[in-house]
Amino acid sequence: MSRKRLIVLSLGGTITMVPQAEGGIAPKLGAAELVASVPELAQVAGIEADSPARLPSPSLKPDHLVAVARRIEDAFAAGADGAVVIQGTDTIEESAFLLDLLVGGDKPVVITGAMRGADAPGADGPANLLAAARVAASEEARGLGTLAVLNYDIHAARFVQKTHTTLPSAFGSPMAGPIGAVAEGRTRLFARIGRLPVLPADGGPPRPVALLKWAMGDDGRLLGALPGLGYAGAVIEGMGAGHVPAEAAQALGELAARMPVVLASRAAAGPVFTRTYGYPGGEIDLIRRGLIPAGLLSGLKARLLLGLALRGGAGQAAAATAFAPYQ
Repeated sequence: MSRKRLIVLSLGGTITMVPQAEGGIAPKLGAAELVASVPELAQVAGIEADSPARLPSPSLKPDHLVAVARRIEDAFAAGADGAVVIQGTDTIEESAFLLDLLVGGDKPVVITGAMRGADAPGADGPANLLAAARVAASEEARGLGTLAVLNYDIHAARFVQKTHTTLPSAFGSPMAGPIGAVAEGRTRLFARIGRLPVLPADGGPPRPVALLKWAMGDDGRLLGALPGLGYAGAVIEGMGAGHVPAEAAQALGELAARMPVVLASRAAAGPVFTRTYGYPGGEIDLIRRGLIPAGLLSGLKARLLLGLALRGGAGQAAAATAFAPYQ
């Protein structure tokens, strides 16, 4: 059997950070340095390493991930068997979902990072990188889309969330749980998920979409300003299964007449309902007013999918089609 080939792309993040003279830690290490610091990687695959960016993950933009998706597609076309993307953990759940939406085919794409800096006692970066590479090189991971591998857990991109600010076990999948783990150096899957439609990476970055979380007593006064601020659409994180105060329902309907509006939930897990609550401001009322249910997606991920669906001047129909598989 020929030796596997992986492309490893680093965007920065805590996994690359070392102390700086002025205090704190900052991204310094590149992909090649990270790979060299984990000698066991040479036993996993032949690795091509590159660093398209060296940024803390809050400074990453969807444009960066669209470029990474295209780079991965080029590498796959040239014969690479899998890809590992390294970045900061603050936005891993968004980056993983973007790559899942944009990179087609069966070859594994795995994203990883670290909760502790490279020079910290007990730094988790080397173990996470090695585990991610093992998953990316495995036959078991084929056909699953993009996966997030941290703390030996394997998460599906559509479910993974950062659930803690500091623990190495910061990542979970509240909707479904991890779909596997890396144990004894092997990729062990507990479940497989089907791939959902992939959107073209060459269509450019997502269009700007506003994300609003509804809170008790919010009267929706921001809604009318959104079209004038240049947003192409909006995602509303409603209460519970997708609800807002009765007095806000009309304003949401008026907004949905001007731009696509997606209804998500502010809860950590669970689908948006579509046919249970019929009171004013309930999900039945909001859907009748033109809002599109986000299905199983969180507000963060619904925002990215809506932005991609609206590229090229597409509107309500394209948005509804994009969310249909997630219901």
